[in-house]
Amino acid sequence: MPEGDVVWLAARRLHEALAGRPLTRSDFRVPRLAATDLRGRTVREAVPRGKHLLVRVEGGFTVHTHLLMEGRWQIRRAGPPPRDHRVRLILTNAEWQAVGYSLGVVELLRTADEAAAVGHLGPDLLDPGWGPALAAEAVRRLGERPGRAVGEALLDQSGLAGIGNVYKAEILFLRGVHPWTPVGEVNGLPDLVELSHRLLDANKERHGHVTTGDLRRGHTHWVYGRAGRPCRRCGTPIQRAGQPSDAGERVTYWCPRCQPAP
Repeated sequence: MPEGDVVWLAARRLHEALAGRPLTRSDFRVPRLAATDLRGRTVREAVPRGKHLLVRVEGGFTVHTHLLMEGRWQIRRAGPPPRDHRVRLILTNAEWQAVGYSLGVVELLRTADEAAAVGHLGPDLLDPGWGPALAAEAVRRLGERPGRAVGEALLDQSGLAGIGNVYKAEILFLRGVHPWTPVGEVNGLPDLVELSHRLLDANKERHGHVTTGDLRRGHTHWVYGRAGRPCRRCGTPIQRAGQPSDAGERVTYWCPRCQPAP
């Protein structure tokens, strides 16, 4: 599932291509919205909210999408619409065409009702107003269930929004925290939240999640995707196991020496 920085970059590219221009085509390829026509309406803005994308359109409408596991947006020059069974939504103006492939969620909301889709989310790690207040609220929400495994809690978007499976594993390694440590036993929870913000912010304008500072292929992660390979710090083989999340069981990675079990 794309992480919050991927969604942030997609929103920026959608905004650059669509904002301030009237739509010449809106092609919703989902049954309940097949007759929807937004032609002539100007796109006001495209903004991210955690892993959700909100395209706000003149007249008080918001196109809400979520990439889920396989979704992506592609921006291309305006032209004939693609014939591809994976396309779920096309938004076109005189210059650009935004094509949404394999989108997990496509719905049209009243802008005033956006909270119905995203109101449950915790503080967004890439919120432009991120600061002490939002960080403190994220810490408070994470601490509401102190017995919950921290690896599970970090993937719960109602606590803080934007972390996916890659960042979960990398953040916990960098803080030396075992994924099954109860939240209430994590030392320095505010530092963990701030590190989460810094990592997503550092990666939001590029493809890929670089947590090691090394951009070379195969060197970008500490533990994610490296099961059985030696820890970059201590040489101990990286372990992997399934861990529950709101989206079902997800594979997590950790170093048993650098992240001792609670």
